[in-house]
Amino acid sequence: MYSPETDTQIFSRRAMILGLGQLGFFGLLAARLQYLQVTQADQYGILAENNRVNIGLIAPLRGRILDRYGQEIATNRPNFQVVMIPEQTKDPIETLRVLEKLVPISPSRRKRLLRDIPRSRGFVPFTVAENLEWEKFAAINLNLPHLPGVEPQVGKQRYYPQDDIFSHMVGYVGRPDGRDLRRDDPLLKVPGFRIGKSGVEKQFDDTLRGSAGSRRVEVNNVGRVIRELARNPGAQGADLMMSMDSTLQNEAIRLLGEQSGSVVMMDVNSGEVLTIASAPTFNPNQFTVGLSQREWDGLLDDQRKPLINKAIAGQYAPGSTVKMLIAIAGLEEKVITPNEKIVCEGQYELGGDTFHCWEHEGHGAMNMHDAITNSCDVY
Repeated sequence: MYSPETDTQIFSRRAMILGLGQLGFFGLLAARLQYLQVTQADQYGILAENNRVNIGLIAPLRGRILDRYGQEIATNRPNFQVVMIPEQTKDPIETLRVLEKLVPISPSRRKRLLRDIPRSRGFVPFTVAENLEWEKFAAINLNLPHLPGVEPQVGKQRYYPQDDIFSHMVGYVGRPDGRDLRRDDPLLKVPGFRIGKSGVEKQFDDTLRGSAGSRRVEVNNVGRVIRELARNPGAQGADLMMSMDSTLQNEAIRLLGEQSGSVVMMDVNSGEVLTIASAPTFNPNQFTVGLSQREWDGLLDDQRKPLINKAIAGQYAPGSTVKMLIAIAGLEEKVITPNEKIVCEGQYELGGDTFHCWEHEGHGAMNMHDAITNSCDVY
């Protein structure tokens, strides 16, 4: 039988259950908030900071290579370049066309930019031109009000002030290739970083490379840089002084001229190498800025093999240089004296074979001094 008291009891019980449920829910919520905001505050603070701050490496300045008197063989010079940030310009392709009127852009770079810019994230900068002359770089700065999204930058680039004089001995630097990138070294992936590819640059790469710097920047939720927070430039690589003499090296290259050959000079007292020259040469500065396919093919197809250091990498018959060694051996073994004369008739028979002297008519009677002077084969 229905009564108002029964309804009141049912309502009160439901209200109490609902109230307890709400109290339990908010209690659990408060406990969770306390756990996140107090107990785990440090951990989530670190995660939030990592999402807000990016740390990147800065390529160190490479150490110089000097000759025995401190003259620079390899150094670093300013690299005037222009980058474009697509999101900051209304029409990146049109901006690229305008830039082409102010600075030289190679066909291969232009093709790559036209391919990559439309499918890139807009805030990622693209290098449009580099190794600019000061006049071209200044022209970009003067036209900046009409070039939104374009930013002139000054970096550092490897430079060989003596061009090809030490090309084989010192070598050159270049971008890390696929084999290099397989090594666990994050510095190799820094844009613009170069490593030694041949010669002294490669052999002493760890010494010349230096220590990487770092850069802390604040970014937004899509990774766009908002501001720079801190910068550590790192440590420049150590300078390397060689025993080579620039004056002698220049003279050796001059004497070789267009010939294919090599010259090595040493200090007979100390054993120091003063000159290692190989011809024909190549200009390592071309490798620093990047060779065109035509230039690379030209070096490979040259029958005189300009990329080979003939002083240490070639295999050649010793020729008449061996005659002095034979003469020394004869003196040490006392089988001949310096004044003993041997008659050269232009040929010599041994074991049933006839060996001819280069002077077919013969040199006549000669002692050791005369034989070496005339390079007599029979003696």
